[in-house]
Amino acid sequence: MSILISKSNNAVSLSFENYKMEIVFEDSRELSIPLEWFPKLRNATENELNNWRFIGDGEGVHWKDLDEDILIENLLN
Repeated sequence: MSILISKSNNAVSLSFENYKMEIVFEDSRELSIPLEWFPKLRNATENELNNWRFIGDGEGVHWKDLDEDILIENLLN
């Protein structure tokens, strides 16, 4: 017997807490990443951090004020 598990790498939620970026995926997985990995995010103000939008239907995140883009798939490798 085999079970097919479909994983989606598209994000549906993003938040910041305790120097971490927390991402929730369509399939309910959660990922927490230290802001230390991203100098622009690490040095950003709270307003700059929270001024983001998903790009490509949740395939990436864009921060206009910081000129920063992160591809979600790269965080999983």
